[in-house]
Amino acid sequence: MKTFHNEAEPGQIAKTVLMPGDPLRAKYIAETYLDDVICYNQVRGMNGYTGYYQGKKVSVQGSGMGIPSMGIYSYELFYHYGVEEIIRIGTAGAVHELVAVGDLIFAMGCCTNSNFAAQYHLPGSFAAVADYSLLEKAVGFARKKNLPFHVGNVFSSDVFYEDLNGEKGTWAKMGVLVQEMETFSLYCTAARAGKRALSILTAGSSLHSSAALTNEEREKNLDAMIRCALAFA
Repeated sequence: MKTFHNEAEPGQIAKTVLMPGDPLRAKYIAETYLDDVICYNQVRGMNGYTGYYQGKKVSVQGSGMGIPSMGIYSYELFYHYGVEEIIRIGTAGAVHELVAVGDLIFAMGCCTNSNFAAQYHLPGSFAAVADYSLLEKAVGFARKKNLPFHVGNVFSSDVFYEDLNGEKGTWAKMGVLVQEMETFSLYCTAARAGKRALSILTAGSSLHSSAALTNEEREKNLDAMIRCALAFA
């Protein structure tokens, strides 16, 4: 069933979808890692592809930037296209001093300053968490490949340029590892739909360092993240 944001035909999208924020990264992943690729969506430039990785059908689609955009695309994939699990693969900014630029982060839980969960009219605050089966597989892959990784809480923000400098760093006092902009709505939407979700992130920068990934390092580190997601997709 086509939607306002996705022109895929029934059966074109796999049960597992990898979702980078950048639709051009989705194109890169499809062309670099998948076989027998078809492009099923180009509405609003939010490219979506389906192919095969080691014989298994996998889709990859951009989510766009921010909690609302991820909320729209994950909702439609879960509810309209029968997707069972979404694995977000993206970059984040480290706020905790233990997270080095280039490290992998598996988002076990997610804090936010967003009002996204208010739509569910819950009598309290919702704790957004990953699907444990996906998290366990991701950790197993990282250990097997000797990749530097962290498992813990992340922070999804509605704001990239905050008005008061230093607000990002306050989250580290509560053990939060990185800041990004999509995980919270993904985890909420998956929970409400009774589906599975996991965010795998690469620290591309840090509040505690002027270091940033070079183009060569970015390709290497993002490759590790992508292969991790594909290994159990």
